[in-house]
Amino acid sequence: MRARRTAVVTGAAAGFGQAFAVRLAEAGHDVALADIAPTGETERLVRSAGGEVLGMGCDVSSGESVAAFGAAVRERFGGCDVLVANAGVYPIAPFEEVTFEQWRHIMAVNLDSLFHLTSTFLPGMREAGWGRIICMASNGFHTGLPLLTPYVASKGGVIGFVRSLAGEIGGSGVTINALAPSLTRTQGTQTGPHDELGWFEHVAQLQAIKRTQVPEDLTGALAFLASDDAAFMTGQTIAVDGGAVRA
Repeated sequence: MRARRTAVVTGAAAGFGQAFAVRLAEAGHDVALADIAPTGETERLVRSAGGEVLGMGCDVSSGESVAAFGAAVRERFGGCDVLVANAGVYPIAPFEEVTFEQWRHIMAVNLDSLFHLTSTFLPGMREAGWGRIICMASNGFHTGLPLLTPYVASKGGVIGFVRSLAGEIGGSGVTINALAPSLTRTQGTQTGPHDELGWFEHVAQLQAIKRTQVPEDLTGALAFLASDDAAFMTGQTIAVDGGAVRA
């Protein structure tokens, strides 16, 4: 094990990814950031939190792009200990208006990316005998969300991926789990039609904690799953959603 653990965070330019990267740096990790958008602001925040940082443009739907990112991570840090597969897209549209090309793009970013990322970083974790893979699901898989059918379907795939792969890697010292948030106010959702549709207020009223979720609401659970304390937890999807899902 290297002196400092390295975390990889995808979709790290803003929103959940930025909050996750900062929390992991605060917990003593160096952090490699991947996004199709510039990661400069997150890089600055990670350094301020005490972590070394690598920021790189990466299309997680492309196996070649992820492989190049993985090579850069290994060259800079020696490997990846914590993989946070956060990048995702969530176009809002009636199902009848969704083209197959749009469907495939959503699946490629939200689900195919798990194949590319895990194929790239899992072998090193197995070799080290320690690793944490944390994926982003959604409580929408349990509640159902109108106008987001492809997105919800992709997140169902994420949950299935986590459950199945956990059984394959459980003896290796590597765990895999998922976090399932509620509708969260981020830079992305603030620029979408969520306010116009009244979704933030509606969803908050369905929760036990009746306020809109923000990315920082998930960072504690993420830090736990990335730690030694979570060594006996794998294959789980944890709803951190203000009590909207009570399973």
